[in-house]
Amino acid sequence: MGFIALIVFIAVIIIWNVIVKRNMGEAMLLGFIATTLFGGMDALRLFWDGLLFASTYEVLYAAVAFVFMAYLIEKLELIHALLRILNSVIGRLPGGAAYMSTLGSAVLGALSGSNSANTAATGSITASWMIKSGWSRTHTATILAGNGGLGAALPPNSSMFIMLGFAPVAALVSEGDLYIALLIGGLYQVIYRFILVYILVKKNKIQAMPPDDIVPFGEAVKQGWKSIFIFFGALIPIIITIGPLANYLKSNPNIGPEAMDQISLITWIPILMMLISLTIGRKKASALDWSQFFKSAIPKFTTIGALMLFAVAASQVLAELGLAEDLTQITSVLAIPKWLMVLIVGVLVTLVAGPLSSTATLTAVGLVSFSALISVGVDPVVAIVAILAFSSTEGASPPASGSIFIASGLAGARPEKTFIPLILYYMLPIVGIGWLIGMEILPV
Repeated sequence: MGFIALIVFIAVIIIWNVIVKRNMGEAMLLGFIATTLFGGMDALRLFWDGLLFASTYEVLYAAVAFVFMAYLIEKLELIHALLRILNSVIGRLPGGAAYMSTLGSAVLGALSGSNSANTAATGSITASWMIKSGWSRTHTATILAGNGGLGAALPPNSSMFIMLGFAPVAALVSEGDLYIALLIGGLYQVIYRFILVYILVKKNKIQAMPPDDIVPFGEAVKQGWKSIFIFFGALIPIIITIGPLANYLKSNPNIGPEAMDQISLITWIPILMMLISLTIGRKKASALDWSQFFKSAIPKFTTIGALMLFAVAASQVLAELGLAEDLTQITSVLAIPKWLMVLIVGVLVTLVAGPLSSTATLTAVGLVSFSALISVGVDPVVAIVAILAFSSTEGASPPASGSIFIASGLAGARPEKTFIPLILYYMLPIVGIGWLIGMEILPV
């Protein structure tokens, strides 16, 4: 019954969002209701249990906090200061604008967690620079869209919270372990993208950016050095909760492991980042129209809030319907080897990520993908990192990815011209990276 409920859950989401073309919040609500109906006479109890679990779940509030944090950093224009510093360092290299796009996408991806927003923010600055330095419009759009997926590949991001929101995942994985593992997994993708840019630069004989487009390093640092401190909002909680300092604090009789276990990484990172952002951007903050700021921010909260609420609630209902036991039985009967199961999950997630966003993809198939990988012996943390790597193909999955059309618009390219390069340069290699992570060949 749990497995059948999962199939219906996925079908309702895809039909309502892709075919009926309604928003994901509505799709998630209908999917959640559909799963509760499999409880028969217990449907109302399951409905209430799911909502109660979700409404008191820490991850839901953390996800909303991260959305607010990314929006605040954007409005305070701290991102532009960071990009100017990055550009002053690598802009003088041949093909430097493309390296800048890759590194900028990694930085923005770690802050915003949104593939489309990542493409738009980085591309608005680097697209014209790439074209000026000799990149074709098609290559420019391809690299911008391909880099957009870093919004789902690096922590923290909303896709990470979707996975932590599933009850079976939360029981096996801590946010601290996942944060570090996902950071390592994301770095594999960044390194691959740098290698790809290097090859394309040599192949196409790309030159450095025009000097007029590069702010001298000293001037860039002078203008924006304070923006670097926003990353301390992530470093401080990580250092305190993971590693030698964490072990010392746990062994301290005045503190102890119980107190340390109460420190939530995903709660404190956005709080500290917002406080630091408001401190270093206080002049810009004082000039903001805060009433308009909150008014324009509310739709962002409602979207991720509804998505997370009903995704977490549905996962709790599916758990009560016995989904984990059903999947264990199915995989044991089929006797699928580990390498093949990881590949099947990779193909499934990648195909679904084409028409849907990475967050919607994981809402639909994240739980079944996790359970499938666990059933063949994949470590729970490794399983999530692999799944998130597969979902990060969203930006490079033609024909429906929003990142493709954003990048093509910024570069003045025809979207269909990017389809084959995106598949060859990004989608297939990223699936390969995810497979190597899932097989634990690439350690995280």
